[in-house]
Amino acid sequence: MKEKAIKLKTPLTSEQVSKLKIGDRVLLSGVIYTSRDAAHKRIVDAMDKGEKTPMEIAGTVIYYAGPSPTRPGNPIGSVGPTTSYRMDSYAPRLIEKGLKGMIGKGSRGKEVIEAMKKHKAVYFGATGGAAALIARVVKKGQVIAYPELGPEAVNMLEVEDFPLVVINDVTGADLYEEGVKKYQK
Repeated sequence: MKEKAIKLKTPLTSEQVSKLKIGDRVLLSGVIYTSRDAAHKRIVDAMDKGEKTPMEIAGTVIYYAGPSPTRPGNPIGSVGPTTSYRMDSYAPRLIEKGLKGMIGKGSRGKEVIEAMKKHKAVYFGATGGAAALIARVVKKGQVIAYPELGPEAVNMLEVEDFPLVVINDVTGADLYEEGVKKYQK
């Protein structure tokens, strides 16, 4: 029998993410933000200068995605996950400031996993190749920072029951590594 998905609403807390384990299925609702490498660089630069960031970092979930143009009548265009390691040089700083969740595809580096362990954050996997389907969970979307970056601008998205899987939890466990071990036996 399949386990029921865990329903979570943003902003997330250390207590909430500490209960998650690799392989858990999650339905995430609330406000999340899109950001890719160009926007991450600007956000971290703003932090370094003591300037205000486009969103409150504490409790936030960032989705590594660059939405396609919005079609009339829709809140957003297709919005699939991008490869997460491109944000690895910035993620530890954001996690230190209270980022609680990241959504993307692919493995994370050692420094990111160590930051997740130390500051209690998780990494969720979204299904690559399902951008049009993922867009259906977006109820509202708007660019909130760096519009000149086009699809890499920071967007605020209101999502309802965004289907995710916990890839890395606060213990440093890695679903990708555990999956390989399971089938090597």
